[in-house]
Amino acid sequence: MYLAANGRPDAPPRTPGARRRVPATVLALGAVSLVTDVSSEMVTAVLPLYLVLGLGLTPLQFGFLDGMFNGATALVRLLGGRLADRRGHHKRVAGAGYLLSALSRLGLLLAGGATGAIAAALAADRLGKGIRTAPRDALISLSGPTETLGRSFGVHRAMDTTGALLGPLAAFAVLWATADAYDAVFAVSFCTGLLGVLLLVVYVPAAPGPATAPPTPIAPRAAPPRPSALRDPAFRRVLYASAVLGATTIGDSFLYLLLLRGLDLPPALFTLLPLGPAAVYLLLAVPAGRIADRTGRRTAFLTGHAALLGAYLLLLAPVSPPTVVGVLALLGVFYAATDGVLMALAAPALPAAGRAGGFAVLQTGQALARLLGAAGFGAAWTLWGARPALWAAALALAGALAAASRLMPADAPAPSPTAPEAP
Repeated sequence: MYLAANGRPDAPPRTPGARRRVPATVLALGAVSLVTDVSSEMVTAVLPLYLVLGLGLTPLQFGFLDGMFNGATALVRLLGGRLADRRGHHKRVAGAGYLLSALSRLGLLLAGGATGAIAAALAADRLGKGIRTAPRDALISLSGPTETLGRSFGVHRAMDTTGALLGPLAAFAVLWATADAYDAVFAVSFCTGLLGVLLLVVYVPAAPGPATAPPTPIAPRAAPPRPSALRDPAFRRVLYASAVLGATTIGDSFLYLLLLRGLDLPPALFTLLPLGPAAVYLLLAVPAGRIADRTGRRTAFLTGHAALLGAYLLLLAPVSPPTVVGVLALLGVFYAATDGVLMALAAPALPAAGRAGGFAVLQTGQALARLLGAAGFGAAWTLWGARPALWAAALALAGALAAASRLMPADAPAPSPTAPEAP
């Protein structure tokens, strides 16, 4: 049963007609993410070309920079969640993250080819992403009824993915119009990022909650209690299950490489392959969230990983054009059924005052587990070859699915009325 039905004190009250509406705060945050993703994906699309072809960095140097900063992002999420929960300042902390990422594009513009300055700008971008993610998801989860969280996260993720699809197209248009002037891309990206911050400031309320309901008490200013998400057994089971599954996720890039090798396609097509899963994700994010709300988020989450297992098994067969379509479609289903659904699954187990911190722990655990899974698959590929490594990954994911189905609480995690609050 969901928390709203169980009467948890900090659960937002159910409001008439709320089941049929997506909260305005979710739409506003979706617009912020859409614009911000246009900005960030513009840079992501051209950065490898700029650094490797423009500045002469080796692929190893670029990979080291990118991997190091992505790993740091996972840990910075904990800081963002902690800061947001301290006084219920989710909007301020999320806004600081969005602003830091926007300013990082100005740093790229001013770096002038200096490797140290570029590294600092990339670090600022990743820090901003790490800081803003958990408070943003907490704002989404606190903005509407618990029973429609799957749909809310689905709408947000669909808008976010729209920005991710538009970003590379915008970068291509700017490069085409300016005869490959990377500085113009960074300048447009900076202005677009500032627009995202402005949307957040103007349209996202500081205190989330249904407009017709009393404000949700996030945290008192005086001597606030510090709830610990890890003390809730339901949340711990979601965390462990997501980490086990994450450790058997080998990373999208490996799947794309296997497709390229199987069909002997030119490397230039590598950049186009991610558009397939992104398009499927965009189409299915909202329906997947609605289905998860109705039939159970646990089932949706596990089904999404079963789709990923299907992608692995398809790649074990001889690769053909239908195989490519099938793998990309299953990868899109995987993201649509798991990304926002996991947040909706965990939210009822988290008190409002610790929502951002709990999300940060969950996202960090999953990110580090996926990092471990990708590194393990890379090592297995190097030692055994691609096909044996993929067999091992498929068997590991099947085992993880069986373990997760036992670990994960039935449907939405039941609240723990006796869960202690940290002093």
